[in-house]
Amino acid sequence: MAVGAVAHGAHAGAHDDEVDALYAETRDMRLLGFVLFLISDVVLFSAFIFAYLYLRNSIPNWPPLGADGKQLPRFDAAFAGVNSVVLFGSGATMHYALESWKHGAKKAFNWWMGATIVLGTLFLCGQAYEYMHAKVTWAGSTIGASFFTLTGMHGFHVFAGIVYLIILMIQANRGVYTKSKYFGLTAGTLYWHFVDVIWVALFTLFYLI
Repeated sequence: MAVGAVAHGAHAGAHDDEVDALYAETRDMRLLGFVLFLISDVVLFSAFIFAYLYLRNSIPNWPPLGADGKQLPRFDAAFAGVNSVVLFGSGATMHYALESWKHGAKKAFNWWMGATIVLGTLFLCGQAYEYMHAKVTWAGSTIGASFFTLTGMHGFHVFAGIVYLIILMIQANRGVYTKSKYFGLTAGTLYWHFVDVIWVALFTLFYLI
């Protein structure tokens, strides 16, 4: 009888990490809410992007003329390209962080998550460097106002994402998540990929066309 009780206890312990019906239902609801939040952010960025495109198409020459009557220079696509690789690399490390957690590799998770945070921080440093050396100002021209508004808004999202990832990393190491219950990490990964996708659009608009 004692052996049977021990066996039953071991069987119950083995299922402690399984997803129960209540968690599965609330997880789906939270996922829907988070996706709707990302969609609202897409609408926000889309409004500013369409405004930028309208202003750009209303001017015959782009970049527009400066106060001295000369055409303003284009942004440094080479530097932005390197900085973009840094950000896109952080998307890859975030993917591996989530996969490592799913497979119970906590050490690898911490390494990949730390790499994501570092790369995100390096991207912001690169953006700050570009701001300091930009030959346009926010109030000086249409292209300057558009550039600083859109890239600044994206930079704020990256900064918020870094703070979010740091919190997730702390929570994961404190036992908040398990191998089967890790919605917070999923949400963090979706958010980080979102900032990557938005940057693809902004990089194309300001540096390539």
